Amino acid sequence: VRADAQLANTPVIFLTALGGETDRVIGLEIGGNDYIVKPFSVRELVARVKIHLQARPSGSDVLRAGPLELNTSRFTVKRDGELLAVTATEFRLLEHLMRHPGQVFRRDRLLDAVWGDRRDVRERTVDAYIVRLRNKIEIDPARPKWIRSRRGVGYTFEAESG
Repeated sequence: VRADAQLANTPVIFLTALGGETDRVIGLEIGGNDYIVKPFSVRELVARVKIHLQARPSGSDVLRAGPLELNTSRFTVKRDGELLAVTATEFRLLEHLMRHPGQVFRRDRLLDAVWGDRRDVRERTVDAYIVRLRNKIEIDPARPKWIRSRRGVGYTFEAESG
C-alpha cells in the first residue's frame, strides 16, 4: 500500500483479535497508522477513522532541509535523492518535526501530535523512534545534524543543518 503512489497516504488501521503487545508493536512498525483490538465499539472505530482522515496540515507537499526531502503526497523521504525506507509513524514524526523547525518538542507533545490519543504508547517510545529516524536519515547518527536532543526538554529539527 505504501509503495503505491495513489494509496501511500491511505490510513492503514488494523482491526484484529490479536491484542498482545508484540502484535500491536509489529502492526505499527510495519506501517499501520492504528491498531484496534476486538472487541471495540463502533463509536470508537468511527472516531479513530475520523482522526486519520482529517486533512493533512496545510503547506507544501515537499519539505526540504539541505539534502533531506520529505514528500507528503508521495509519502517518501529522500536524502541526496536516495529513497529511504521509513515506517508510517517515523514519517509522521519526521513530518511534524520538519514542519516546525527550531521548535523544541517535549515527548508528551510529540506523542499527542504523532500518536494522538493512543494510550498504549509511552513517552520513551518517542526516544526509540527518534533513534530509528536518526539511523535512517542522518549521515552520522551518533552526531545528528537534523534531529537534535535538548537535554531535559525534548527534540528539535534543525533545518539549516545538513
